[in-house]
Amino acid sequence: MDGNGRWAKARGLPRTAGHYQGAETVRQVVEASIRNDITHLTLFGFSSENWKRPATEINDLMGLLRLYLRREIARLHDNGVRLSVIGERHRLAPDIVELIEGAERQTRDNSRLRLTIALSYGGRMDIVNAARQLAQRVAQGELRAEDIDEAMFAGNLSTADMPDPDLVIRTSGEMRISNFLLWQFAYTEMIFVDKHWPEFSAADFSAALAEYQGRNRRYGAAG
Repeated sequence: MDGNGRWAKARGLPRTAGHYQGAETVRQVVEASIRNDITHLTLFGFSSENWKRPATEINDLMGLLRLYLRREIARLHDNGVRLSVIGERHRLAPDIVELIEGAERQTRDNSRLRLTIALSYGGRMDIVNAARQLAQRVAQGELRAEDIDEAMFAGNLSTADMPDPDLVIRTSGEMRISNFLLWQFAYTEMIFVDKHWPEFSAADFSAALAEYQGRNRRYGAAG
């Protein structure tokens, strides 16, 4: 969800305004996902690298996150959405962690849409953490190194109970994946959109889905 700050700057607004408008886009995309019977939607909300941003902007983003968790969970719950969060929670403020855990408990039995938000998340760290867990099991004699395969490795990632993404959409014209779901993106289709995230609409989302449906996914085979 890229381009909140640039969208605001182009309009002479503070970056915070872009983040608030971006939150409205999140609501529209979640609703569009439900209408299109999508079962899993993962949003890259805050990367492990985003901690390098100015403290004032980080504080504004965390304030918006608090607001979202307080105001939107009832709406998500009523619409059958299950919320989950992946990433390094220990880097978040305790009250935010408490809000996340409460939202996950409240929505855990919902099955219409699995909405996952990546917060303080990095794909490389996700892989490192999985490797550490398996290495510990080998060191303790619970597992032989030669028994580790791709399925077992994937089962130790933060997305262990989720399917790999079929499609990734990145806004704002940036053509990279920026340390997001690196293992999981092995065969994910990619669509890059020139619009900034705050101006990305449900119609743009539908257009991306239509483009995806026209692609031939061969997974390395001849087709």
